[in-house]
Amino acid sequence: YVAAVYEHESILSPNPTALVDRQSALELMGRNLDIYEQQAAAAARQGAQIIVFPEDGIHGFNFTRRSIYPYLDFVLHSGSVKWNPCREPYLFNDTEVLQRLSCMALKNRIFLVANLGTKQPCEHSDPHCPSDGRYQFNTNVALDDDGTLVATYRKHNLYFEYAFDAPPEPDYQLFDTPFAGKFGMFTCFDILFFEPAVNLIRQYNLKQVVYPTAWMNQLPLLSAVEFQQAFATAFNINILAANIHHPTLGMTGSGIYTPVKSFIYHNMESYGGKLIVAEIPVITTGYKISLEKTCSRASEKGSEQLPPTFYAEMMYDNFTFVPVWGEKGELQVCANTLCCYLNFQRVVLTDELYALGAFDGLHTVHGTYYVQACALVKCGGLNFSTCGQEVTNATALMDFQLWGNMSTPYIFPLLLTSGITLDFADHMGWKNNHYFMSKNRTSSGLLTAALYGRWYEKD
Repeated sequence: YVAAVYEHESILSPNPTALVDRQSALELMGRNLDIYEQQAAAAARQGAQIIVFPEDGIHGFNFTRRSIYPYLDFVLHSGSVKWNPCREPYLFNDTEVLQRLSCMALKNRIFLVANLGTKQPCEHSDPHCPSDGRYQFNTNVALDDDGTLVATYRKHNLYFEYAFDAPPEPDYQLFDTPFAGKFGMFTCFDILFFEPAVNLIRQYNLKQVVYPTAWMNQLPLLSAVEFQQAFATAFNINILAANIHHPTLGMTGSGIYTPVKSFIYHNMESYGGKLIVAEIPVITTGYKISLEKTCSRASEKGSEQLPPTFYAEMMYDNFTFVPVWGEKGELQVCANTLCCYLNFQRVVLTDELYALGAFDGLHTVHGTYYVQACALVKCGGLNFSTCGQEVTNATALMDFQLWGNMSTPYIFPLLLTSGITLDFADHMGWKNNHYFMSKNRTSSGLLTAALYGRWYEKD
């Protein structure tokens, strides 16, 4: 099928904490919706059957609970009534944004997924009801090619979004399409957690996911395109990921991902939006993550001269590292219960410093979640202290095998090359209770090769 995602440089309110009336809010959002309209038409002209727009693309961000209120549409939570906002605008008040999105889908005969702020009044008898008597949700809507609202998803894992409430229970939202079967949806930070993202994919055996996001890139392990691809690979699914484009905030990186090929956009240099359209196969086979994980064993090594172990901060976590010296070799580094192993051969010799790092612990900055990671990274300079820094360019080409005795079945294989481009491993999977990834000759200089494990039970 043909899919489209649009990376949108949103027109932002100059002062998001200011209190404005509904009319002013609609005017600002209207300017973003004008761009959406052009892009939906452009995608349809290129044969796209579905288009995905990013998180926060219509209203922006950095609001307070009160200041976002005029920007919120009223949206009934899905399933309660069949409704076409474009054809039946009179059914509910405060649905102007939804009406425009619905008309875009109808006019272009395209399935459309977008993110908007929504409100829902609640009774004080509801124990979760906020004191102002309403819920405010960060919401994705899916509209079919007739403009009918087919699914609404309320973001569960909020990322410092003080304007919004998390829904009392996680939403599992899917919608059906004639061209690729069922799609699931979740938003941005959700991708790092079991609920609802992983559970949704597992329970419904999903093969396609739409993913609006407003992602701030964090190298070396959590760049948007890097993690989006790893997620598609790990679960053997297609992901349509739309990010917003604000390079000054580190926000870029969208793509259409299959388990074996990616169509991506990552651009920190220039401004403006970007439409990606690609034809991808409908996936029919089951998802990859095998849950037969059993206990691990360490490998016995001789006592040859080992390189020094050192510690450095990477992504706010204290990694244990060993330097990757010389033309080729075998290395091991351990942290807590995790041991990581590397066989490597440098195909192109450079004086760049690489290190093999291990982390097995609770990540606590910008969110709390348990990570088990084995990571081969290019350091920022030639000192050990530069290992873990954000690096975007590299020249060293390497053949490698990386493996670890991971305690979780949820491993996201990261492979990032120079200029924030993506590569795919030749082989990966479980073998003797170890997860491994191997690659002969990366397509360009290696930035990161990592096994990023999420141990959800330990969150």
